[in-house]
Amino acid sequence: MKKIVRSVLKILAGILVIAVVGFGLLYLVFNVPVPEGKEGAKADDLAKQMLRAIHLKQYQQTRFLEWSFAGGAHCYKWDKTMGTVVVSWSDYVVRLDLNASKNNNVKHQGETVKGRKRQRAIRKAQDFFNNDSFWLVAPYKVFDKGTTRSIVPLEDGTEGLLVRYSMGGSTPGDCYLWELNENGFPESYRMWVSIIPIGGIEASWDDWKMMPNGVYLPQSHSIGPINLDMGTLKAYN
Repeated sequence: MKKIVRSVLKILAGILVIAVVGFGLLYLVFNVPVPEGKEGAKADDLAKQMLRAIHLKQYQQTRFLEWSFAGGAHCYKWDKTMGTVVVSWSDYVVRLDLNASKNNNVKHQGETVKGRKRQRAIRKAQDFFNNDSFWLVAPYKVFDKGTTRSIVPLEDGTEGLLVRYSMGGSTPGDCYLWELNENGFPESYRMWVSIIPIGGIEASWDDWKMMPNGVYLPQSHSIGPINLDMGTLKAYN
C-alpha cells in the first residue's frame, strides 16, 4: 500500500512540476508589460470615434439588454433605466438593484433566501454581472468615472487606445488596449487584468451585430482557442 501511495505522490509531483514549468514558459513567451501611452485630447478623440462607430446614442437610448454567458450558464436581463438586473444561474435568480443594494432579492428554487446564503448569492451575482456585462458593453465604458485614456503606437503603424480603470467593477486597476479598424470599430483588445497572470492576452471584438434598435453588440469573442458566446442578444427600449 505504501508503495502505491509513494508512486501516486511521485506522479502528482511530476504533474505539478510540468504544470509549473509550462506556465513559466507561457509567461516568458506571452507576457508583456502594459505599454506606455500619451493621454490627452487625441486619445479622447479616438475613444469618441469608436463610440460613434458602435452607435453610442442608440446605446444610451436602450433600456433593456438581455444576453447569456459561459455557454448559457449565466443569464441576464438588465434594465439600464431603472438600474436593475436579473441574474440567473443553476437554481438561483437574483435581482440586483445597482443603485440601492437594500432592494436586492434572492430566490433559490423559487424560495426567497435570507441571511448569509443571501449575501453569498448577491456577491456571486454581482461578480458575474461585472465580468459578463463588460464582455457585452466594454467599448461603451471608456469614459466611465475613474478611467483614463491614452494613445499607444502599434507595431503596424496605427494607434491603439489604452483604457485604464482605477475604480468600479470587481477588479479595479485593469487595463485594456483597444485596436480599431479604419472606421473606428473595435476589432480586439489586449488585457492586463488581475484575474489573468499573463499580461497582454488578446481577445477579439470583431463579431458585431446591429440590434433592431440600431445599437451594436458583440455576438462572440475569441481568446486563442476559447470562444465566448454571448447567447441570444436582445436590446430594446
